[in-house]
Amino acid sequence: MHIQVTEENLPFFEALASPVRIKIIHLLSQRDANVKELAEAVGVSSAIMTSHINKLEAVGIIKSQRCGHKGKICSMLNSNFTLQFPYYSKDSQYSYEAEIPVGHYTAAEVCATCGIADEEKVIYAYDDPRSLFDSKRFGAQLLWFARGYVEYTVSNYVTAPQTIVSIEIKAELSSEYPHYRDDWPSDIELYLNGVHVCTWTSPGDFGDKHGKLTPSWWTSNQYGLLKTFLINDRGVYLDGELVSDKTLKEFHLNQEVLRIRFAVSETGLTGGLTIYGKKFGNYAQDIKVCVGYNALEG
Repeated sequence: MHIQVTEENLPFFEALASPVRIKIIHLLSQRDANVKELAEAVGVSSAIMTSHINKLEAVGIIKSQRCGHKGKICSMLNSNFTLQFPYYSKDSQYSYEAEIPVGHYTAAEVCATCGIADEEKVIYAYDDPRSLFDSKRFGAQLLWFARGYVEYTVSNYVTAPQTIVSIEIKAELSSEYPHYRDDWPSDIELYLNGVHVCTWTSPGDFGDKHGKLTPSWWTSNQYGLLKTFLINDRGVYLDGELVSDKTLKEFHLNQEVLRIRFAVSETGLTGGLTIYGKKFGNYAQDIKVCVGYNALEG
């Protein structure tokens, strides 16, 4: 699991800033245990242990569930985290950024299950593709569909003799399953100006705990994973890892706009797609696009 080094993820780093919680992680990496067992092993009261458990659970390091007379049983949820530091391109002299609300797509073709929701309610109706073209869609904070695609358009302000040297796209994404299902993989494809960028396999549609920003009335999928796609003259990177040797010259960047499409694979794992806005999920952001460029050619 990738963790961005951002202010939004401070709770994750704060959760690790405790000798007691580090001991808890080491104990749970060996076996599951209930709150009383952990409290005795570490040497604190059960009440204090519960507080520590809640902090680790809130950031997705451990999980817990009640199990009859044994009380709350704790176990590791994720044991492999990768820190991702902000990307800085030495090739880029300047940059501009656009943040696109999830309802501001310029093209869409989807199949049920599908829908959009704002901070207070589902817009129009569940599982009716017509809802994606309701006039209230521009206030949407959550978008989901089982098949199809949505496409967003961003102005391309870089003109000759300026040259684009990097394009970074960030979005909180997950699969789509009726209600939710943590183990529901889906191949999610990214396109730029009609050219395939890469495919990311979402592991599931997450609902094991409430999203940090998700409104209390929403009881289905709760959060996604923040994914970072970067294209430069060396290739395509997904969360900092090189996944393709395609470079910027293959994406028709001489156009006046950049067309960004998120699609569910038609041939791979067809587990749907959910896109989270700044009022849903775990990250207070919409879809972010950052374009790095040089003032002079070369």
